Amino acid sequence: MPEIEQDRCLLLLGSWRNSQLPLKMIACHRLKTNQSNTWRIRRSALEEFLARGEHSATLVGQLRSFYRVPDNVLASAKTTEMLHQLDAAFFRVGEVRGGTLAKFLGPETGASVEELRSDWEGAGLELERLEAEGRLHFVPEEKDEVHVEALRRYYEEAAEGGRTIWVSFDWAVGVDLGEALRRQRKLTSYVADRQLVVQTGIQESATDEWVVPVGLKAQLAHTATVWLSEVGLATTRASPLAEG
Repeated sequence: MPEIEQDRCLLLLGSWRNSQLPLKMIACHRLKTNQSNTWRIRRSALEEFLARGEHSATLVGQLRSFYRVPDNVLASAKTTEMLHQLDAAFFRVGEVRGGTLAKFLGPETGASVEELRSDWEGAGLELERLEAEGRLHFVPEEKDEVHVEALRRYYEEAAEGGRTIWVSFDWAVGVDLGEALRRQRKLTSYVADRQLVVQTGIQESATDEWVVPVGLKAQLAHTATVWLSEVGLATTRASPLAEG
């Protein structure tokens, strides 16, 4: 499969019938060229088409077509190491999509920056290059600062770069569950009309005492959920129904 250069259209030579792209996805105009049946394909349309046919067994491959913009995702994993794998995969998808990447560090993070760096590099994230390009940031959270306020503080400055911002938080521990869910709903509302993809990680053991209705409320406080264990990856997404 040819590489797709960011921020450019791909010229697809040959008939649209042979390309297997539905005609409705041919998003521009016929080009003036000596070659017949030459079309300009909008990059986003081509990526969507390719993603539909992609059945990658890798974590990054499976998540690449899952995340949307905007998005507020709850990520759960069996172990701390698996949470770090989800973080790394999340950022690798954000990197491929040309985003700015930010890890917020608070009391809930647990691991040191050095531990995160080691685990992420082991999972294939090129930290040194991303940091040198100014695309990866570690952002300290202020004491008792809720996530939506921390994000607002960061976003107002980072959004000036014009890139979609991919943000990773850790679930707030030691906070009443009802209050935690209210905070997550506020985060979803804030993300909804901005170029933001947010993922909040929580270790599965922290949810053991959640009864089924609470677990459902936690899912519905977000736009989507991902869950990683030794069995594999599970994903869900809430789909609003059209009126009527």
